[in-house]
Amino acid sequence: MKYIITGATGHLGSQILKEVMKLVPNSDISVGVHTVSKAKSLTDAGIEVLPIDYQNEDMMINALTDKDVFVYVPSKSHDSFSRVTELENVIAAAEKAKVGHILAMGFIADQENNPFDLSAFYGYLPRRLAESDLKYTIIKNALYADPLVPYLPELIERQNVIYPVGKEALSFISLEDSAKAFAKVATSVELRQNGKIYTLTQDKNYTMPELAAVLTEVSGHKIGYQPVTLQQFSDLYNQGGEGHMLSSMYDAGGKGLLNVVTDDYQQIMGHPATDLKEFLTLKLN
Repeated sequence: MKYIITGATGHLGSQILKEVMKLVPNSDISVGVHTVSKAKSLTDAGIEVLPIDYQNEDMMINALTDKDVFVYVPSKSHDSFSRVTELENVIAAAEKAKVGHILAMGFIADQENNPFDLSAFYGYLPRRLAESDLKYTIIKNALYADPLVPYLPELIERQNVIYPVGKEALSFISLEDSAKAFAKVATSVELRQNGKIYTLTQDKNYTMPELAAVLTEVSGHKIGYQPVTLQQFSDLYNQGGEGHMLSSMYDAGGKGLLNVVTDDYQQIMGHPATDLKEFLTLKLN
């Protein structure tokens, strides 16, 4: 079996690669990267490093030819139109290259009434793959727990969680757990079912007072809950032009659209995902 992973120098893609390397020989793994020179360490490890540009069909076809499993991690962009355009290019190239199976990253904010800036893309992804000629599996992530770690000092200073989601709950998964599940599905015929959609979450979700209580316990500092408005949140965190995208995600959270909990991680891995308190404790110590 030949595997190719895109986004392999990014946050999730690099973790997926690390976990796949534990399960199959490096000689069976390829990665698609925008800048080959940045992946010299992977080449040195015996992994095939291929140039990939989602806008260049010939380059994509060349990278995907003779690959049995294609792990597709979308590029980082802040609007659905860019992501959908990328996906169309990816599917066209994958069909022409006759890829055996595509394992694509989804997200829980994909409902028809979800105001998240990228919800149209995440809603389009399964529908578009379903009408393609490809065999596919989708793994949807909950919110990543990892950003809470570098965010914690600010929350301690504020003495409050400020997410504008009101009384609703949010669901989390760690990057490491997500990557482990991706790797397991990618390398397991019985899990890599055509048309199957998995949703990765911890075994409970958290209202903001519950989240604040966990953060208080792991940090030793009293943290409460005092939400700002969506506009205030957007203005506070608009570095790199991401403010509206982030506030729109918490707008979705405030509508109860980011609170899903499943046992899919348990089905894939045979044990529950790392819970939030344990994850934060491990990362902070």
